Amino acid sequence: MTAVRETGLSRRACLVAWGGLVSGGACSRAATLKAPPENPIDGRSLVFDDPFTRLDTSVWHAGRKVGSADGGFYGRSAFARISGEEGVIPYAIVKDELAGGGTALQISAKYIGKPMHVPGYYGNDLPEFQWISGNLQAATPDGGVRKGWRRGYFEARMRFPKHPLSWPAFWMLNGRCIRFPQTSVELDIVEHKGFEPFLYGTYLHEHGKPGEHHASSGVPTPVDMTTRYCRYGMLVDEAWCAPYFERKPILQPATGRPLIWEIGRSAELDAHADVFWPILTLALRSDYPYPKPLKIEDQQAHMRVDYVRVYA
Repeated sequence: MTAVRETGLSRRACLVAWGGLVSGGACSRAATLKAPPENPIDGRSLVFDDPFTRLDTSVWHAGRKVGSADGGFYGRSAFARISGEEGVIPYAIVKDELAGGGTALQISAKYIGKPMHVPGYYGNDLPEFQWISGNLQAATPDGGVRKGWRRGYFEARMRFPKHPLSWPAFWMLNGRCIRFPQTSVELDIVEHKGFEPFLYGTYLHEHGKPGEHHASSGVPTPVDMTTRYCRYGMLVDEAWCAPYFERKPILQPATGRPLIWEIGRSAELDAHADVFWPILTLALRSDYPYPKPLKIEDQQAHMRVDYVRVYA
């Protein structure tokens, strides 16, 4: 997810509308690729499964987005380290009978409403930005990747908050981009706006020149994503990726055919033995009007994750 400062716009605001693809030629290139399989786990084995019975800090690093491209914060909240910020620890394992194993990871956002002292955060003294939230990632600032895969089906079962600013996401970056941002390949499996319970966005971003291009699609859902868990996935192959909802391919609005995007830097990924590592984020958007007044019930928001799985 691209950094958003207090005066900036989100990546999603910079793209053309929710309903279609946006890319530098991606539509025509993707049209020549084969259709993704109906079932993304057919012929694959489960190689990673975190059911969140505990928060495994050997896998998940907490805090600002790692990398050298920006300061690691975006939107209206500061991402807490594992020990918390301003007395708030936004990471918890909670009992949840709707989760498959009876427990879930809960990442929270909480309004502080007074000057903060989060290192490197641009919003410490800005009242609308005095929030603490969470970001968990399977990589570290020194460039280490704790869990990563070049190909496979990546899936999280999640429940999103209903909130005027919430911006939860399950997404991935390539390992090499931590130190070399011009090599970035960003796969946003799901990004959600808390006020749109039946719609989310999915994206491919290859940042930096040469070869920069972007693709996106809005995904309408038949269920309210703030009231139940849903499965969000992306199948990544050698030279393409395809998003899934509830293990069904997402269809292109214009053609009705499964959506598939070419990864322009696939050869570069292979040449450097690069891998994708997963990220779970609860951010707050900065490109929408701030609630005035901020209701008491909107001073907190909670995202839950039943599991993260990888099939390869």
